[in-house]
Amino acid sequence: MKQLSVEAIVQNIEVVTQFVNTELIANGCSEKARLQIDVAIDEIFSNIAQYAYIVEKGNVTVQIEVKDGIALITFLDEGTYFNPLLVEDPDVSLDAEERSGGGLGIFLVKKTMDGLKYERHNGQNVLTLTKYI
Repeated sequence: MKQLSVEAIVQNIEVVTQFVNTELIANGCSEKARLQIDVAIDEIFSNIAQYAYIVEKGNVTVQIEVKDGIALITFLDEGTYFNPLLVEDPDVSLDAEERSGGGLGIFLVKKTMDGLKYERHNGQNVLTLTKYI
C-alpha cells in the first residue's frame, strides 16, 4: 500500500489524482476505469476540502493498494463526521431545474465504483473505493 498526505484544499486534487494514477498505470489499469476513478477522486476530495474542516483546514491521507486487478483507494480525514453513503440519491428522472441541489456527485461515484465502504474510526472519516481495473 502507498499513501500520500496533503492539505485538504481543492488545489491538491491534481496532486492526489497523479499519485493514484501512477499506481493505476503501473498495475495495468484500463483507461476507462482510470477515468472513472479520476472523477471519483475529484468528487470525494473536493467534498472533503470544502466541507470536512469548518474552522481551519486539515489534512487528507489517500491510500492506494492494487492487488489481483482490484484497486482500493482510501480517503482518511479528521474533519466533521460525514457518511456520504447515507446521502439520498437524487431523482435523475427529473430535469436539472426540478431537482433539489446536491448529491449528484456521490451518486455518480456510487454508480461507477464497484464498491464503497465508510466507517468512522478513531475520530477519522474513512472512505474506501473499490474498483476492478
